Amino acid sequence: MKISGSDLHLFRVFESVVRNGGMTAAQMELSLSQPTVSNHLTALEQRLGVKLCERGRRGFSLTEEGRRVYEISMEITGMLDAGSARLSRVRSALAGKVGVGIVDCLATDPSFRLADAIAELSKAAPEIELDLKIMRPNDITKAVAENEIDIGIGGSDIKVASVQYQILYHEEHAVFCGSSHPLFRRNDETITSAECYGHPWVERGYWYGIRRHRFDTAASNRVTFDIEAQLLMVLSGAYLGVLPIHFARVFEQQGRLRRLPLADEAYSADIDVATRTGEQAANVAYVRDAIIRAHRMHL
Repeated sequence: MKISGSDLHLFRVFESVVRNGGMTAAQMELSLSQPTVSNHLTALEQRLGVKLCERGRRGFSLTEEGRRVYEISMEITGMLDAGSARLSRVRSALAGKVGVGIVDCLATDPSFRLADAIAELSKAAPEIELDLKIMRPNDITKAVAENEIDIGIGGSDIKVASVQYQILYHEEHAVFCGSSHPLFRRNDETITSAECYGHPWVERGYWYGIRRHRFDTAASNRVTFDIEAQLLMVLSGAYLGVLPIHFARVFEQQGRLRRLPLADEAYSADIDVATRTGEQAANVAYVRDAIIRAHRMHL
């Protein structure tokens, strides 16, 4: 027999009648009329195909089948109540503040789906309070490792053992110059890598390894730690710079930036979600998983 929601309701009515020793007391507990209680018992007997109790002028008494059904009913509803209590405890754990550090200038990237995750969380776990902070990539790694924030989103060249990372998507970068730069109006065919690296560049101070090495031969470097500050220096026409393509697009459309024909995978970055290694608090794990789900849906 497959138990339905209406069956569970009938079982609970039956349990109340047994617990109260008859329909008169049960109807008060259930806030139902006596005929309704009687009809529910009859419906359960018909559903099970057995007589559950004797009821009439001589009082209420269970049949042998009724006693067995009562024991089974108590097991079923007891397991459901225990499961409901466990779910309530899980629900109560999905509350409180969760700190999330994010690198700057991701909002213009159509691949960045944090807004979708926030929308899901506002419905599924409204008692979780997201504390969003814009941070530098290496500061995010340090803050996650030192328990200053719970989750980091970005792309850092430095990885640490106490932090676990999961890639969300690949952020494409390219080399750009401003409209007053000498290379702005040159044909692609006449622009070489050697010439580009002979011009001054503005780079990001948190770059390490191969990305940093690309600029060792540049004529005169300037360093900034924020993408928007880097953009302003490129817009000045005095510097070349590597910028996220999605972030630079609107300035290209305005004729204020030009993408130069230098292709190098070292310019681009993986955007990942970072948490401390080991088991996470329920609310932190829920937020992290919502972020991952939102990005997987748009791969």
